Amino acid sequence: MVHLLDVWFGETKAGSLMQDEAGALSFAYDLGYLTGPDPRALSFSMPLQEAPYTDRAVRPFFSGLLPDEGARLRLAGALGISAGNAFGLLEVIGGECAGALSLYPAGEAPPSSDEDGIEILSQHRLEEILGKLRERPLLGGEEGVRLSLAGAQDKIAVCVGGDAIGLAKGGRPTTHILKPFIQALDGTVENELFCLRLAARLKLPVPAVEMRYGGRIPFLLVERYDRAAHKDGTITRLHQEDFCQALSVPPELKYEEEGGPGTERSLDLIDRATARPAADRLSFIRALIFHYLVGNADAHGKNYALLYRGKVPDLAPLYDVVCTAAYPQLAKKQAMAIGGRAVPDTIQLKHWLTLVPETKGAQRLLVKDMTELAGRIKGEAEALAVELEGAGVAHNIIKAIRAIIDTRATHLLRIAEKA
Repeated sequence: MVHLLDVWFGETKAGSLMQDEAGALSFAYDLGYLTGPDPRALSFSMPLQEAPYTDRAVRPFFSGLLPDEGARLRLAGALGISAGNAFGLLEVIGGECAGALSLYPAGEAPPSSDEDGIEILSQHRLEEILGKLRERPLLGGEEGVRLSLAGAQDKIAVCVGGDAIGLAKGGRPTTHILKPFIQALDGTVENELFCLRLAARLKLPVPAVEMRYGGRIPFLLVERYDRAAHKDGTITRLHQEDFCQALSVPPELKYEEEGGPGTERSLDLIDRATARPAADRLSFIRALIFHYLVGNADAHGKNYALLYRGKVPDLAPLYDVVCTAAYPQLAKKQAMAIGGRAVPDTIQLKHWLTLVPETKGAQRLLVKDMTELAGRIKGEAEALAVELEGAGVAHNIIKAIRAIIDTRATHLLRIAEKA
């Protein structure tokens, strides 16, 4: 027996996701969608065509809409579904995915985006949800909640208006990602807040982020860059896909050493897929430098994305930036090697230069960007720490991050002098 889910791109049915008796997935665009006024591909890995796509391309893309690793296992256990059954999981929680897609049972249309369908959370209810997220990521199975977000961390998409936080239970798009602290790692909320705010100070594209509390439980509210708010209060979903989805890489193989995208494949994807490849290459390299400086070794292929404001995407803003080097129990190797080197202390100028063409102009520009970021980051980090402390945000993790930044910025400035 073949099982079907309708795949909606915004308010238009784009095609059908199918699962056969053996569990293999396939996807086919609807003919009416292909011949319609504005058909757009779901993924760079699945261009518009009449012929169905098979499991090889379909599974990596749709699995990439789901939580990763432990969060996916906990969600599957809570729902009584196999963690490997991407179709079954999306059938339950695929109503509000990253990007502009939503999945519903065949013949069932998504609720109108005009429907409020928002449960404003009291303080008590917010604390209850923060507790539930540990056992039931994304609140999977809660009545009316159909949210799917990629990533390994427990989190949930919410609607935010002023001080009010609400759960979307109808067709209304969410506006923010709520991310509680990670239990096994101290100070992750303050860590990510510091790193994202620091990126903004360095003029890197990042979503707005703030820290709040549910009782004594700290959490982040990260504004969704794949949502566009309008003056009349309506919200438009913007499509996006991470690099693994665009390259048909299963999410469980997201790290370069496991077969996931490295810098070479990522830069090649940018060249082939984006509207402004030259500018986006520079943005990607600046992101690599920033991740290095703040000690984020977990910037893998699912932590870079393409954002579709039109038919041709741009590089999405930075997201999920955490100083992993501050935690002794986490791996120190970079998720993406630089010039073949993944151990931070061993990365020299010649390795960075492999990211750009072998021309003096390109190499000078790389050294300039490296020097600028490394030269400014220590001062900006100090000013940010003072600002946050004045706002009541203080944690030992911030001191640890600043020490890592000082060491790495000094290293980059020293090797840049050799240019």
